[in-house]
Amino acid sequence: MLTTLAIRDVVLIEALDLEFGPGLGTLTGETGAGKSILLDALGLALGVRADSGLVRNGAAQAMVSAGFDLGADHPAFALLSENGLEFEPGEALVIRRIVKADGGSRAFINDQPASAATLRELGGMLVEIHGQHDDRGLINPRGHRALLDAFGRLDVAAVAAAHADWRAAQEALETARTDLENAARDREWLDHAVEELTRFAPEPGEEAMLAAERSDMQKGARLADDIEAVNAHLEGSEGGLAALRQAARRLDRIAPEHPLLGQALEALDRAVIEASEAEDRLAAAAEAMRFDPARLETAETRLFELRALARKHRVDPDNLAALRDELSSRLDRIEAGDAGIAKLEQDARFARQAYEKSAEMLSNARRAAAQRLDLAVAAELAPLKLDAARFRTLVETLPESGWSPAGRDRIEFEISTNPGAPFAPLIKIASGGELSRFILALKVALAEQGSATTMIFDEIDRGVGGAVADAIGERLKRLSKDAQLLVVTHSPQVAARGASHWLIAKSHDGLVTRTGVRPLDSAERQEEIARMLSGAEITAEARAQAMRLLEAA
Repeated sequence: MLTTLAIRDVVLIEALDLEFGPGLGTLTGETGAGKSILLDALGLALGVRADSGLVRNGAAQAMVSAGFDLGADHPAFALLSENGLEFEPGEALVIRRIVKADGGSRAFINDQPASAATLRELGGMLVEIHGQHDDRGLINPRGHRALLDAFGRLDVAAVAAAHADWRAAQEALETARTDLENAARDREWLDHAVEELTRFAPEPGEEAMLAAERSDMQKGARLADDIEAVNAHLEGSEGGLAALRQAARRLDRIAPEHPLLGQALEALDRAVIEASEAEDRLAAAAEAMRFDPARLETAETRLFELRALARKHRVDPDNLAALRDELSSRLDRIEAGDAGIAKLEQDARFARQAYEKSAEMLSNARRAAAQRLDLAVAAELAPLKLDAARFRTLVETLPESGWSPAGRDRIEFEISTNPGAPFAPLIKIASGGELSRFILALKVALAEQGSATTMIFDEIDRGVGGAVADAIGERLKRLSKDAQLLVVTHSPQVAARGASHWLIAKSHDGLVTRTGVRPLDSAERQEEIARMLSGAEITAEARAQAMRLLEAA
């Protein structure tokens, strides 16, 4: 709901601060008083294209600020979140727009900079403005399908899910076909590559193992003499290890004679153990690095072939085994390709049939809802002096290229304003006054299906009076039970229906002309409605008639 509107330096409005409440609010004033300026200012806040011509003469910039009170689940908050704008759930939403006299504009949402595009999208969620030249909202066919679905309480979730399943099945089929075609073109290369890799039988980690083995044998050839010399000092009856063991045996016989001899024996035993371990390690190292020309040649050949194969296939040597498995799988898919494609084709066919069935059920439900909507709108036309007009909801099946998660239908509201005249879109056939009344009839029929919490009707009663104006007022009053309505009107019958009433008027101080807006109390309201009834001279009868209208409302 729109709660506040602050305007600074917009055309003839120097400074204006308004507060709004729920229900039906009416704005009246003499022709030329500046009602259009008020709507232009609000439109600026809602993202309408900025025009420097709106800046009051002599001012550097114009500013409009609009405050809204929204429910915590209002879709506007999701839009703010998507655009990275911070907000506190339940807090007031304030939109501010500044237009400079030399061109350019800035927009703010809760004091955070925002783009004009974001402002326009947000504005469409907050306020519906219905005027004689309105080409949005109910006039735009792009929104008619959603309105019909909401009117009929139709759930499109099942169709959307079926469409997603169908697209997924179709994409899987197309991917498989592409893979199969690509694989078939590479069949000869695949056969050769798999045979080569299988024959070579690479293993993960093999390169490092071969490189280490080659390095060890090369070191062994270089260190063989040193290892043999060290062995000579340790091995045999004359070697160092034998001497240590002989010394240990002799010391063992005399060790009980003194504690130090016992300690010496313990140290000597450790030396024998360590020397034995050194002898074993030396033998193992000699074996590991044993130079075998044939074995070295075999390791080097395997290593070089492994690396060459990896370069050929542009992979790491450790990934050759995985590549072999992958290429083998591609060959297997070629072999089983026809059967796999047939299964995917069947899945896609069944998924399409499921979507078509679900979409057809939705189409039938839409046609039934369209008939109910047509009857509901038709019931509103005669009281609004549209007796000769006919309304219909066109439900047309789209070609397959137009099928979507929302179904297979194109929905558009059409009218015929004269007997025998063909149906045509609202915007192309209705005059200004007729268009506004058609919108009102639609809004009444659709009841709570609009997304915006505030609706503004600009001179919806132009060119009508008496019973028709009263019918318009009654319907506006009915709509205002579930939404906030602001109506710019010249009709006393409509003005009397409002829960609140503002007067728009010009004033002159001899130099400057200004437009002002002020709320009317009960007495002032009676006087304004009397003026609307009688013209320049307000009569007692006009005041009495104004009172009767207010009491009847």
